[in-house]
Amino acid sequence: MTTLTPVLTANWDRPDSFTLNGYGEYKAAKKALGMDPDAVIQAVKDSGLRGRGGAGFPTGMKWGFIPQGDGKPHYLVVNADESEPGTCKDIPLMMANPHSLVEGVIITSYAIRANQAFIYVRGEVLHVIRRLHAAVREAYEAGLLGKDIFGSGYDLDLVVHSGAGAYICGEETALLDSLEGYRGQPRLKPPFPAVAGLYACPTVINNVESVASVPSIITNGADWFAGMGTEKSTGFGIFSLSGHVTRPGQYEAPLGITLRELLDMAGGIRAGHRLKFWTPGGSSTPIFTDEHLDVPLDFESVGAKGSMLGTRALQIFDETTCVVRAVMRWTEFYAHESCGKCTPCREGTYWLKQVLIRLEKGQGTEEDLTTITDIADNILGRSFCALGDGATSPIHSSVKYFREEYLKHFEIGGCPFDHAPSTAWGDAK
Repeated sequence: MTTLTPVLTANWDRPDSFTLNGYGEYKAAKKALGMDPDAVIQAVKDSGLRGRGGAGFPTGMKWGFIPQGDGKPHYLVVNADESEPGTCKDIPLMMANPHSLVEGVIITSYAIRANQAFIYVRGEVLHVIRRLHAAVREAYEAGLLGKDIFGSGYDLDLVVHSGAGAYICGEETALLDSLEGYRGQPRLKPPFPAVAGLYACPTVINNVESVASVPSIITNGADWFAGMGTEKSTGFGIFSLSGHVTRPGQYEAPLGITLRELLDMAGGIRAGHRLKFWTPGGSSTPIFTDEHLDVPLDFESVGAKGSMLGTRALQIFDETTCVVRAVMRWTEFYAHESCGKCTPCREGTYWLKQVLIRLEKGQGTEEDLTTITDIADNILGRSFCALGDGATSPIHSSVKYFREEYLKHFEIGGCPFDHAPSTAWGDAK
């Protein structure tokens, strides 16, 4: 039985966890600033830390792409624009433990030789923005940011920047455009951000949890981190359980844990019900069913079964949920959030939404299933960024696993489900 590994969540139960006093003295940053920057990069490489924002790209390798001695300023940008349905780990992390992120920013910036860093946070989460501002202010007042940190001669300024609330700005190049004051839309690559990112200078863009995990690696060593998880998916991560589960919330555990184990920790599916389908990495990942309960939740194992680990946002749905309705609601989100830059995503998500609305009402035909899969095929791999690809995931996977449920809508001329029991306040009988 895999057990929880509270590291980032270790002090969340402290009433002062979000303060400098509750967090500690930034010992990891002090240790890192006494090391050669390349040694810090190597330690993160050796740990096997992979990006916690969804793609799972090796973090130390990304840092190593930054050219050195190029005479240009380097930048670190932290992607805190969390907003995908079901994804809810970075927001509570920044609320309960913002100093782990600030300390991680110092170490990361030092490693890539950056003297300016930004945290790009979603504009709607004002409570989180205020907490981040307070943590940054505490760090400046304690001499942990600004000039000559720890007497090392290293200078770093950190800016908390609030976006305007666009899901597309979670895509790293759209985030950079927004940060520069432009409309948030993905850039054509190459050049990649490591060469020409923010203000056309070398830039590292990392997820909140990725950066916040760095201090523990520096403190405890790369081998400590690599000793958790699996061979290729090392370390721990925050698994977000939401939906029809007895105790939804954040469960920090080694990668490779299974949903069955997580459900045991969370009290199981809500009383009197059974698991129907779930997402391993948020709404942009292909859905799984109860036959996937024992799939190890690591990048390789989830991928081998046809989905993606993503942000480890495990949305749990019981038998009261209409799959067609759930997919329709997700698709409405992607159609709304498409930036419109590329035709496949702009037009494709719009038509997927229209057809799914008709299907959910029972007004479609079996041919419409071919239509939505054809539309999804024409979006997949043809859009500027991963938003379009993500929008196709629930389409293909739901038709694969629940084709009969789609057909049932046509047979009876409407949705066969009463939607009230599937709500959080619905009848749980």
